[in-house]
Amino acid sequence: MPLNPALRDWNGRTVWLIGASTGIGRATASALHAAGAKVVVSARNEAALQAFAQGHPGAWGLALDATDRDAMRAAAAAIVQRDGRIDLAVYCAGYYKAMRATAFDLGDALQHERVNYVGALHLLDAVLPVLLRQRSGHLSLVSSVAGYRGLPNGLAYGPTKAALINLAETLFMDLQSHGVGVSLINPGFVETPLTAQNEFRMPALITPEEAAREILAGWAAGRFEIHFPRRFTLWLKTMRLLSDGLYFKAVRRATGL
Repeated sequence: MPLNPALRDWNGRTVWLIGASTGIGRATASALHAAGAKVVVSARNEAALQAFAQGHPGAWGLALDATDRDAMRAAAAAIVQRDGRIDLAVYCAGYYKAMRATAFDLGDALQHERVNYVGALHLLDAVLPVLLRQRSGHLSLVSSVAGYRGLPNGLAYGPTKAALINLAETLFMDLQSHGVGVSLINPGFVETPLTAQNEFRMPALITPEEAAREILAGWAAGRFEIHFPRRFTLWLKTMRLLSDGLYFKAVRRATGL
């Protein structure tokens, strides 16, 4: 049963993706552009944004740092000034460094929080007044299956993704009656600059373009949670149902950590 209005016709819709210079964000922006959307891409890498705009006529690159609240507000205001509205806002900015408790780094842990979670709050601050005023539009947060339960090497990353899952669920309940859709995107392993750091074999690894197709299909189906590839994510969802003892044992056996 669809929980959101189905998003199938992108022609002329204004979509804004934060964290779109590489990986899932860039591929999704490209797919939305091909579907006829008016695409705005944001990230810190201005050169990458301009390269995207040159390769996607009509797209607009707005460079910003997601951890800068004022920059996020200014970008949202610029989009509304130009187009009058925002139909879709996607937070896909992310930061990842493997971390274990035996090598805890407070500075790096806080950087995960600033980029992965606080940046999403900055987006809410910038776009919620717009979406509520419109009584329409859609907000999508890119989290990760790493937020389902604790995992080795995920001491800094996993908790921020768990926070996004909780945030999206609460936003859905708060905004549904106001005509604003909310979706949560939980990818498995996708070939991106972040996952390129991993030194272990990543099961069910997919390309950013495959991820983008899954995301657009999820929006078209009106799903709240869009998770993929399902041959991997359904297994992880089942793992969430295990008792703590069985879960810890299974993870140790699977990872050797």
